[in-house]
Amino acid sequence: MADALTRDALREMVLTNLAEILETTPDTLAADVPFTDLGADSLALIELVEALEEGLASYAEGFRIDVEDLEGLVTVNDAVSYVATRLQVA
Repeated sequence: MADALTRDALREMVLTNLAEILETTPDTLAADVPFTDLGADSLALIELVEALEEGLASYAEGFRIDVEDLEGLVTVNDAVSYVATRLQVA
C-alpha cells in the first residue's frame, strides 16, 4: 500500500517528473512559473501527464488527467491543485 498522498508529495512528484523530462534538476524549476517559461512544450506536457498517471496509479487505480482539463494546467501548482482536488488530498 502506498504512503498517504499529500500536497507536498504531489508537488515533489510533479517537479521530479518535469525535471527528468526537461533534463534538469527539480530545484531549477519554480512551481508558480508557466510550464512554457520553464521550457516545456506540448510534447513534454504529454510526457508529464503520462508520468503522473503512472505514478498516481498506486493511489487511485485508473487515474487519468482529462484531455479537456490540460489547458487549465499552466504551472506546477495548477497540476498539484488539479490532482489534489481529483484525489481529495488535503
